[in-house]
Amino acid sequence: MSKIHLVLQGKGGVGKSLISAIIAQFKKFQQENITCIDTDPVNSTFASYKHLNVKTIKIIENDEINTRSFDTLIELIAQTECDVIVDNGASSFVPLSSYIIQNSIADIIQELGHELIVHTVITGGQAQADTLHGFVSLINQYPDNCLFVVWLNPYWGAIEAEGKSFENMKAYIVNKERISAVITLPTLKKETFGRDFEDMLRDKKTFDESINDESLTIMNRQRLKMLKTEIFKTIASAAII
Repeated sequence: MSKIHLVLQGKGGVGKSLISAIIAQFKKFQQENITCIDTDPVNSTFASYKHLNVKTIKIIENDEINTRSFDTLIELIAQTECDVIVDNGASSFVPLSSYIIQNSIADIIQELGHELIVHTVITGGQAQADTLHGFVSLINQYPDNCLFVVWLNPYWGAIEAEGKSFENMKAYIVNKERISAVITLPTLKKETFGRDFEDMLRDKKTFDESINDESLTIMNRQRLKMLKTEIFKTIASAAII
């Protein structure tokens, strides 16, 4: 059964495209064929990763779903035998979610023989409350035949509230039966691993591209290799991806 990985979060700039790119790279590392799609009508960051051969489908027009473009997306999913990774922008979060729910898209995907996995990201810092709200909104709106993976991104600070980690927050405890996996991205030392990772993201390069880039120093490449290994090991332990 192929998996349709849909990356959603109503808050912008929290790492959705990063998550999409990481999932795609992990799949390639596993020697799997994949189809990558960027539906963000404003910032096509995912599509900027040339090495991932991302298709762009603009499913939003004048703040509404372009039904013909969405039909194209569904037809692509129907015809594929490989996993599909779809990155969606914050600006289209509400109309896309509404369209998916109102038209029972999860049921259609299931009938096509695929499994729908919704990935969402929660960050620390100022966006924590908004990303938590986005996560709860997804859980409450999407049907039971959708699986959920939560990604914790500590780039802007620790993900905690009143001394409680995510797994001890009410948002998680109430909804944990719907969550198939929680994946925590590593906290990086800004002067070393953090800087190397940021440079890689800025240049829209994959881990492999950067690791094989001889213009980087030996230690730049070694740190990225170690980081890739750590992140992929965490994903592998989640099993669902």
